[in-house]
Amino acid sequence: MVMASDIKEKIFIGVAWPYANGPLHLGHVAGCYLPPDIFARYHRMKGSDVLMVSGSDEHGTPITVTADKLGVTPQDVVDRFHGEHARSLERLGVSFDLFTRTTTENHSKTVQALYLRLKKNGYIYPKTVEAFYCPACFRFLPDRYIEGTCPHCGAEGARGDQCDGCGKTLDAAELKDPGCKLCGGTPELRETEHMFFRLSEFEKPLLDWLSDKNYWRPNVLNFTRNFIKDGLKDRGITRDLIWGVKVPEEGYGEKRFYVWFDAVTGYLSASKEWAQNAGAPGKWEEWWKNPDARHYYFLAKDNIPFHTIIWPAMLMAHGGLNLAYDVPANEYLTMSGRQFSKSRGIGIVVDDSLDKFGADAIRYYLSSNMPDQKDTDWTWEDFVLKNNSELVGAFGNFIHRVLTFTQKNFGAIPAAGKVEKIDERFISEMARVHAAVGELIEKCDFKKGMREIMALAQTGNKYFDETAPWKLIKEDRNRCAAVMRNCIKLVKALSVLSSPYLPFSAQRMWEAIGEEGGIEKACWCEATANLRCGFELPRPEPLFGKLDLEEIIGKPDEKAAAGGGQADKPQEGIGNKTGANADVKESPKVENEAQCHPFSKADMKVAKILGIDGHPDADKLYVMSIDVGEGEPRSLVAGMQPFYRKEELLGQKIVLVANMKPVKLRGVPSQGMMLAAEDSHGTVAFLAPPEGSEPGDSVYVAGALKTPEQSLKYDEFAAVKMNADANGNVTVAGAGKGDAAMLRTEKGLISTQRKVDAGAKVL
Repeated sequence: MVMASDIKEKIFIGVAWPYANGPLHLGHVAGCYLPPDIFARYHRMKGSDVLMVSGSDEHGTPITVTADKLGVTPQDVVDRFHGEHARSLERLGVSFDLFTRTTTENHSKTVQALYLRLKKNGYIYPKTVEAFYCPACFRFLPDRYIEGTCPHCGAEGARGDQCDGCGKTLDAAELKDPGCKLCGGTPELRETEHMFFRLSEFEKPLLDWLSDKNYWRPNVLNFTRNFIKDGLKDRGITRDLIWGVKVPEEGYGEKRFYVWFDAVTGYLSASKEWAQNAGAPGKWEEWWKNPDARHYYFLAKDNIPFHTIIWPAMLMAHGGLNLAYDVPANEYLTMSGRQFSKSRGIGIVVDDSLDKFGADAIRYYLSSNMPDQKDTDWTWEDFVLKNNSELVGAFGNFIHRVLTFTQKNFGAIPAAGKVEKIDERFISEMARVHAAVGELIEKCDFKKGMREIMALAQTGNKYFDETAPWKLIKEDRNRCAAVMRNCIKLVKALSVLSSPYLPFSAQRMWEAIGEEGGIEKACWCEATANLRCGFELPRPEPLFGKLDLEEIIGKPDEKAAAGGGQADKPQEGIGNKTGANADVKESPKVENEAQCHPFSKADMKVAKILGIDGHPDADKLYVMSIDVGEGEPRSLVAGMQPFYRKEELLGQKIVLVANMKPVKLRGVPSQGMMLAAEDSHGTVAFLAPPEGSEPGDSVYVAGALKTPEQSLKYDEFAAVKMNADANGNVTVAGAGKGDAAMLRTEKGLISTQRKVDAGAKVL
């Protein structure tokens, strides 16, 4: 095995620190933790020297608010949730070099040293300001301990830092009728002294630094430039608290560093802690003082200004430390259109999802649905669809059919054979995708990288079907061996390419073809390296399992019970927890009538016509051999002779009801039903999938459940009312409105192969 030992570059990866006041949810994973792990795993395999750090943010008022609610100390809260965070991330496969916490002595010393350096350089000064003080509680109140009426939207219960009603950021002094959250009394403004950072002096240096960052994501770059151009104001870096890092100043015994100053310094303190743990205290400088080292920061969009303005300004004020090369911030993962949020109890808890689905199913869906350029919505229907049709039906199916067939017929990885044209194209595509995926991960375009990998698995299925090894094994064993060797080459390529995304499954694939050691130690170039010829293949086991939507969200007739009967309330998902100690698990509510539609019983798929002949006993029927992405072709009988010549149908992709009860039509078995539209003038057109669709791709309606019957009767399917519109697109009656009711695959809308009148019936 080629080892990743040729170090080419230094990569520092800083990952946003989660508050240790509640369990991690999948919004955190999509926004902050999965993207850097993909990036880090790839760069380690590429041969880069990677340092990826993060930890639990254990200071700030969210911690003390939670502690007050539970009647425990802040230390009790952070000890509980730091351990939970670390375990959750490890189970998910996030490969930190160090996941630490901000309550360590090392962190406190690093924050204090940075503060003293900035003060020495002239960027820190004291200033007297007014802050809310509660006479009844005898204390100054942090923003989150003040509640009142929002001055913008009039919502009651707005916090002193933000209104959840309209989402606007607030200053506590803006609130109408402010009240103390602890005792309910009325606070008053009093003078207090705090230390301020001269952020205003860094407008020009920051804009100059950004001048060559056109490779940043547009949302990050535009937001940052506009924020700076609006004018930067000096920011207070201390607060009237007794929980946090102590301020090394006389008279500041009852004050602590503001959490924003504290937390971002964690990237530096964690690097120093890692070096100490490695027995080389000065090794952190290889990433922080080496101008060739590249720094990447991964976070969600609400943290952009802290990482593209405030932290860079602090580093400039310190001097001699590297600034970010890139800040690939993600947008939000939402659920029913609402942002995942610990404080509002909206989300799917990581541990619960891992218990139910496993790490790689979660990682795959979040990779393919990553909110990199815009907010994306988690829906259980889409999660199950992508798992079953893509991860299981395409990717897992290719791996399993290849290893099963080879193990059964050869017992071991076959030797190389004569290379034909189809093999050259196949191997060339492997090489292209290998290069493309690397380039996309380098650019932090993880979603497109995953799509390339999945498309390559589909290419493998197509190659398998076109070469038909089940025929070759009977007719030309040597040629069959060469084909299966090529297929196993793709298994190896897929194991390497998918390793940053699906590390657990990739390791199983790696071992299944005789490769030794951990795949994460392999070189990225192994994707196109030679196989271990003659390795005796073990009996393969499926990589992934299908999911049952009803098991996750309940049957459609349980909708009221699962959703509390409140159709307008967005569901917050399994393992939703409000507060730090809530244990109630809720199942996602069925959101609309499309989810209990008769359409849900049908398993519609894309199929390809491989061969076609006239029926021996019927003038109007064709007998077809079709590929449904299952390896073995199916037989299909369809009444299309009056409307299409054989050559018009051969090689075409169609829409098939794949779970239609098998029947014999005039003595010939038919395993499915081909869908077509017919208008009032007798024009018939078969339904054609969009370009790029492959055999086996699922055909669905967005938002409608797919819980297909094992064997669907014709009368049951006839209850599904479908019509073609003026554009040839197919609408399913009762499944939604507009585009939401249209038949589609992942590549786009289904349409009629030729023009029919609007309203043409589909069956």
